[in-house]
Amino acid sequence: MRPVPDFADIPKSLIDVLPESEVLLERISKSVADVPPLLLDDVSLLAPIPMPGKILAIGLNYRAHVEETGREVSPHQIWFNKQRTCIAGPHDLIDKPVASDMVDYEGELVVVIGKRCRHVPADRAHEVIAGYMVGNDVSVRDWQRRTPTMQMGKSFDTHGPTGPWMVTVDEIKDPQNLTIKTSVNGEERQSSNTSSMIHSIRDQIEHLTTAFTLEPGDLIFTGTPEGVGAAMDPPQFLKDGDVVRIEIGDVGAIENRVADEVAKTIVG
Repeated sequence: MRPVPDFADIPKSLIDVLPESEVLLERISKSVADVPPLLLDDVSLLAPIPMPGKILAIGLNYRAHVEETGREVSPHQIWFNKQRTCIAGPHDLIDKPVASDMVDYEGELVVVIGKRCRHVPADRAHEVIAGYMVGNDVSVRDWQRRTPTMQMGKSFDTHGPTGPWMVTVDEIKDPQNLTIKTSVNGEERQSSNTSSMIHSIRDQIEHLTTAFTLEPGDLIFTGTPEGVGAAMDPPQFLKDGDVVRIEIGDVGAIENRVADEVAKTIVG
């Protein structure tokens, strides 16, 4: 019989672990030390942070992506919000909504904030990061372009797959030197490195905390490289049955199938 670890005094969600992660992660490691590992094929992985307080995403943060959109590099960081109900697991379905046929992928490194923080200088940004995940900033392009905030086109339900787990900062030697690749149905679409970011992760955190407080469990989508479907000739938007795989070196991979949305009215 598999030993049952004692988690009586340990929070049941990762977001509750983060504020005391230095102590709790050590206790969790000791609790499971003698427990045989589970096979990934025997479990269903959920989104590591299922209901983040804030989801903040930076736009046009890779120069080649800026070029493929036909725009110029902004002198300022460009930010938008994704609604937290967009979050999906690393292998969950991505809805192709009934409202649009212009659904696109954006492979991104996602930062998980681990400490409540404000006015964090760039050289101390590493102190407030709990870890990293793979993310897909799924974008409904026609809805995105309707308003300057982009929020509606970035926030459809299921349009924020993350995972497959949170890799803690001690496991990532240099978050600014990670390969990032996206494929659709096995065809490589995006291939870059986080070293190509215009605004580094530490500069993003300094910028955000100049304005407001970041809290444990907040997520930062750090931008996508070139190769999005909207920039192809002709554009290649996602359709029912497509499989999107995003892999980031030393972090892992998520893989999600696209399915036509079955629209249901929900009240209450």
